[in-house]
Amino acid sequence: MNIVLCHNFYQQAGGEDRVLCDEEQLLRSHGHRVSRFTKHSNSIDGTSRLRLAAGAIWNRRAAAELQAMAERERADVVHFHNTLPLISPAAYYAARSTGAAVVQSLHNYRLACPKATFFRDGTVCEKCLGKTIPWPAVRHACYRDSRSASATVAAMLSVHRLIRTYGRAVDRYIAMSNFSRNKLVEAGLPADKIDLKPNFVSPAPPAGPGQGGYAMYLGRLSPEKGVNTLLTAWDKLAGAYPLKVVGTGPLAEEVSRASRTSPSIENLGWVSDNEVERILADAAFLVLPSVNYEGFPKTIVESLSRGTPVVVSKLGAMAELIEPGRSGAHFEAGNADDLADTVKRLIADKEQLSAMRQSARAEYEQKYTAARNYDTLMSIYATAIRTRRAVQLDLANSIAPPNPHIASGSQSTLNSTVSRSYDQMGEPTQ
Repeated sequence: MNIVLCHNFYQQAGGEDRVLCDEEQLLRSHGHRVSRFTKHSNSIDGTSRLRLAAGAIWNRRAAAELQAMAERERADVVHFHNTLPLISPAAYYAARSTGAAVVQSLHNYRLACPKATFFRDGTVCEKCLGKTIPWPAVRHACYRDSRSASATVAAMLSVHRLIRTYGRAVDRYIAMSNFSRNKLVEAGLPADKIDLKPNFVSPAPPAGPGQGGYAMYLGRLSPEKGVNTLLTAWDKLAGAYPLKVVGTGPLAEEVSRASRTSPSIENLGWVSDNEVERILADAAFLVLPSVNYEGFPKTIVESLSRGTPVVVSKLGAMAELIEPGRSGAHFEAGNADDLADTVKRLIADKEQLSAMRQSARAEYEQKYTAARNYDTLMSIYATAIRTRRAVQLDLANSIAPPNPHIASGSQSTLNSTVSRSYDQMGEPTQ
């Protein structure tokens, strides 16, 4: 199978970038021909705001480039991860014009919320959910703390909702959890086009010993990640259990200050991947105290793969991914007292923690291995290709003469007809 992976890299590397690399390696390992069509947001420096805004809504140049690549590579599937701001949803139509199936991974809530997180002013916000024009995001300057930037993303969403891009131009969507799927259906995405496929870890690491006698936080040090809740909870624990904090971000100074005043908190900042793996494997448990919904934190799967239980906020997808008493524990999001009490219960019962390690590893082996993920991805691709072929057949019947011998013309003729229509109109052909 020939696959083109399409992604706009963010200025700060994140989980979506890692998933792209993981899936590319997975596909190549099974003999598929994989190409990349990528842009990087670092290149926007110096671009005028007007040009950037227009391109985020409909970027003809990027669409033409992708169309040429998909044709050259004879793509069966073009799999999108992120199109904002340098690719745009116009690329869906470009991919379709070549006859390729179009798949879009839903790593976050961008198609329901301009900020992509359902998070504002320190709490969950769903004011834009279900609105054709997400005007609250503009009013509150949700995207990059800028009304103009927020207006650009809101305009992109509004235009493509109005011309029905998200319902017509994408053959299959990939959601990471039932929670995110349900939220995006509320936002208007077609439920019958959304499949479930979690993230995965490959190759499977050995289970960790978990004998380090400490808890671990791994992630960005930012408000939505619940870092303040974490620090307050450890202050309440009064040195009862060590905590290693790995990560960087806007709250790095707060973490550094807490580590200076509390000997139980060790601020490690950025460390190498190998060091992360070592620390995670020997941690008694990982703490994920996010106060936003999250999409599908890959740190959860990485922790489970090493048999390390995860303590998560009982919120959004996190509550769905961790089973209390089996693979970890829940606490009330933003409630430092509840987090402190949960940690006390865990460290008081070493037998339960030991049993959780075995269950956490089993959870990984049942759900999050490369082999299981590959089977799911191939099933999604197959469904997308069937859907695309059915649409092409309908289109051929609508534009071809009734003569059955003419109507059964070559696929290349059909593709060129659709492509010409796309090039001339610059708009959806259906």
